[in-house]
Amino acid sequence: MIHSVAVLTVLVLVLATLPGTCELVPLTVSGILRPRHPLPRTARPHPAIARVAIVIPAHDEAGMIARCVQSLSRCHLARCGTATTIIVVADNCTDSTAALAESAGARVVVRIDALRRGKGYVLEDAFAMLLAEGFDAFIVIDADTVVEPNLLVEIVGLLASGADGVQTRYGVLNYNVSMRTRLMNIGLMAFNVLRPRGRERLDLSSGLLGNGFALSRATLLAVPYAAHSIVEDLEYHLRLVRGGRRIEFADRTTVRADMPVGGSGAVTQRARWEGGRIRMIADHSATLIAAIFHGNIKLVEPLLELLLLPLTFQVVLLLTTVIIPFRASRIYALGGLAVVGAHVVAGIRVGGGDLKDLTSLFAAPVFVAWKLMMAPSIVKMARNDSPWVRTER
Repeated sequence: MIHSVAVLTVLVLVLATLPGTCELVPLTVSGILRPRHPLPRTARPHPAIARVAIVIPAHDEAGMIARCVQSLSRCHLARCGTATTIIVVADNCTDSTAALAESAGARVVVRIDALRRGKGYVLEDAFAMLLAEGFDAFIVIDADTVVEPNLLVEIVGLLASGADGVQTRYGVLNYNVSMRTRLMNIGLMAFNVLRPRGRERLDLSSGLLGNGFALSRATLLAVPYAAHSIVEDLEYHLRLVRGGRRIEFADRTTVRADMPVGGSGAVTQRARWEGGRIRMIADHSATLIAAIFHGNIKLVEPLLELLLLPLTFQVVLLLTTVIIPFRASRIYALGGLAVVGAHVVAGIRVGGGDLKDLTSLFAAPVFVAWKLMMAPSIVKMARNDSPWVRTER
């Protein structure tokens, strides 16, 4: 009886971690290689990019909105006659976000809708309005973000050469504030830099990260933005890939946002990200598997990425597998842990990290313990009726 329980436990642990291990190996190897020259674009026609809308969803962001608008205003303009308009969507705000954004030079759209709350609804409404106004491309920037001056040059260049959409690097602005924000930045170097680089080299869609992404007019008309979950970027990207669209990675420019230093803000943000991914697994895995069996092989990687657990939980489950006394499963688990370690170190390397980042990994067990204590909040956010909650900073 005890032996049977142990065998069943090992089987469950291996099945839970195997998709992630299979996903991390090729992305780690391809992500650290020198990027290839841009591949030929699809034959799909793309008109000239003459007008670009930079959309900033903002809910009670009075403390940061002016900094964000000013950062975008300092961007170098692409040398192709492109006109850019910075548009702040002040969504259900109770502070001075709208006035401060307008003073900083942005066009402001005030949105009041108590029922349709959350970033997905904001973007859906904004894109519908701006498509009707004739914009050719749309860039989404979070209100707590600072961008690099070459942002527009890089994004517009890729869109003008035929990209369906673009995702930039996305990092942590305040990574030096605490050990937690530094470890979060390390995680994002793997998630937001190494993996998109790997997908780009493998000629796959690099993914959407929710901040610093752009979509062409043709893409939005073909695949309307109707993603309303608490991880709307992941939800919409799955729809894009199923619709035959591909997001390209702008590896030479970065957006950086402030992350919550601690307290309820950090818990809310992580629970929303990870609980939302669990919800997406429940909602989309079966559909993706069915499409793969019907011949859409390009959906294998998005499925593996969807099934990849947050690295914290991947490590915990692999360590648990090591404890159970079966030789084959221990060998697998140790190999899986080596893959995770190589993935994190490779992320630091390509993400521009330094020796201090490497030494910060010694504090990772504390971060893992914190994440484990968040498990009830993550499960709560995985419910289908989980409300959107603003992250306190």
